[in-house]
Amino acid sequence: MRKLIIGTRGSKLALWQAYYTQEQLKALGFESELKIIKTQGDRIQHLSFDKMEGKGFFTKEIEAALLEGEIDLAVHSMKDMPTTQPKGLKLSAVSYRDKVADLLLIRKEVLAEKEPLGLPPNAIVGTSSARRKAQILDFRPDLEIKDIRGNVPTRLNKLREGQFDAILLAAAGVNRLEIPLDEFEVFEFDPREFVPAPAQGVLVWQCRSEDLQTQRIVAKLHKKEVVACTNVERRLLQLFDGGCQMPLGAYCYRENGSYHAYAAVAESWNSPVKRVQLSASTHTKLAERLYALLQEEA
Repeated sequence: MRKLIIGTRGSKLALWQAYYTQEQLKALGFESELKIIKTQGDRIQHLSFDKMEGKGFFTKEIEAALLEGEIDLAVHSMKDMPTTQPKGLKLSAVSYRDKVADLLLIRKEVLAEKEPLGLPPNAIVGTSSARRKAQILDFRPDLEIKDIRGNVPTRLNKLREGQFDAILLAAAGVNRLEIPLDEFEVFEFDPREFVPAPAQGVLVWQCRSEDLQTQRIVAKLHKKEVVACTNVERRLLQLFDGGCQMPLGAYCYRENGSYHAYAAVAESWNSPVKRVQLSASTHTKLAERLYALLQEEA
C-alpha cells in the first residue's frame, strides 16, 4: 500500500485534525504524510464570512488538489462542507462527535453577573458567524456585534487585548487544541437553546469517487451512529439551499431510542430567529418535518 497524502489547511485546528487522521491511519497500519493547502478562507482575512461570495471557503482548493490527484485524502470540519459534493469526490467517513456546544468567553474585568449571559449593556461581542450573530442578538438585542477573524489562538489574543468584551467559539475547537480558559469567564450554551451549526464537532474524510482503495481504508474510521444525526442536520441545510454561513442552526441527537432535533433559522444575521423542535423514533424525513415547521413559522 502506498503512503497516503492527506490535504489540510495550515491552521492549528486543521493540523490537529490532520495529525489525528494520521494517528488513526497508523493504528490501522497505514502510513501517511501531510500536504498543506491554503484556501480562500485563509487568504481573505479582511471580510466576515457572510460577506464572502459562494460556498466552501475552506474546502475548494483542497478539493481541487484531490481531483487533480495531488492528495489522496482530505480531512475537513464537517460544518464547513457544502451539502453537495463536486463531481468525482465523495465523503467517505465521519468521525466521533466532540462537544457540540458554542462557548461565550468573557473578559473577567467586564463581567456583569446580574445581567443575562453575564454581559454588560451594549457589550462588544466578536463573531463572524451569521448563525451566532443572529442567535446571541435573539438573547441580547442590545449587544454590539463585531466581526472577528483568525484561528482560535488569534481570536483569544484579540479578546485578551480588549478588542472585544466577549467572543463566541465552538467548544470542540477549544477542546481539541487543549487551550486553558481560566483567565476568562466561560459560559457554555445548551445546544438545544443556542443551536450549533449543522455537523458541528464532527470531522469528515473526503476521497476521490474512483479511489476505492482509500475509501476502504477510511471506512474503518466511520461512526455510523454519528452520521445518522449529522445527516438530519445537513439535510435541513440542503433544504434551505444554505452554505456554511447561512444563519441556520441544526442539532440532532439520539437518546433512549428516540431522535431529538432542534433548529433555529433567521433570514439574515440581524433578523428575528425562528426555532422549532421535534422528536421521533426514526431519523427518516426528520429534516423535512423540521423544514415544514419552520416554513409554517415564517
